[in-house]
Amino acid sequence: MKLYLSADIEGVTGVTHWDEATPGKPGYNDACRQMTEEVRAACEGAIDAGAEEIVVQDAHEFGRNIDMNRMPEAAKIIRGWSDHPLCMLQGLDESFSAVALVGHHTASGSSGSPLFHTISTQTASLKINGRLASEYLIMQYSAAFLGVPVVFLSGDRAVCEEAKTVNPIIRTTAVKEGTGNSMIHLHPVLAARRIREGVLDALSADLSSYAIALPERFDVEIAYRHHGRAFKMGFYPGARRVDDFTVAFGSDDWFEVLRMLAFTAFN
Repeated sequence: MKLYLSADIEGVTGVTHWDEATPGKPGYNDACRQMTEEVRAACEGAIDAGAEEIVVQDAHEFGRNIDMNRMPEAAKIIRGWSDHPLCMLQGLDESFSAVALVGHHTASGSSGSPLFHTISTQTASLKINGRLASEYLIMQYSAAFLGVPVVFLSGDRAVCEEAKTVNPIIRTTAVKEGTGNSMIHLHPVLAARRIREGVLDALSADLSSYAIALPERFDVEIAYRHHGRAFKMGFYPGARRVDDFTVAFGSDDWFEVLRMLAFTAFN
């Protein structure tokens, strides 16, 4: 079994404020330690389930947050960014058995976490076919595009609930829950243990049962926080400005959507 694991930091237990997700700010080093422990726990669960190879994408900020010395030897770590349109799943291909997501969070334009965003904090909201799109949804569609099932997700309760609406049988582990600008967190040791158990459970099932059908067409709307950014991004080929803050794009090819997002939302 070959597992792809994409890890973020805003959905890690204990992380509540942007300072804790920002290099050099108070709390960042503690957040990196817990991110490392949650990823390690997921890897251990995968190994317990029979995984022989694990590729971990360090998918937060500059991609250099995880302590590699704490990872099991079966894990390879992607550090930094290639700027491939797959973004937080860079390097994923049809050779992988499954995808697991650790430390993820709710979308731009939604509640459930003080750290809500989708790829960039410059984006007020990103919608695909009329629904708010989280980073989870983008990765779910990207994995499905490649024929690889997404079997596990950990993070805040809101993103876990969203995942269930897209894929009802995905295994989720909520390590915290947000109310306004506050969050209630699981103890770090308990969070890691539940993630390990969740990944083991997810990978022990029939992996083909996690498959979802992609929509036949993708209509994307990106609302920016600044009108100048919308003006610029409206010149992307095939895009059009809906209003002073919003750009729209449509395609029946998911990779063309990823290409568009790479130039208009991921930077």
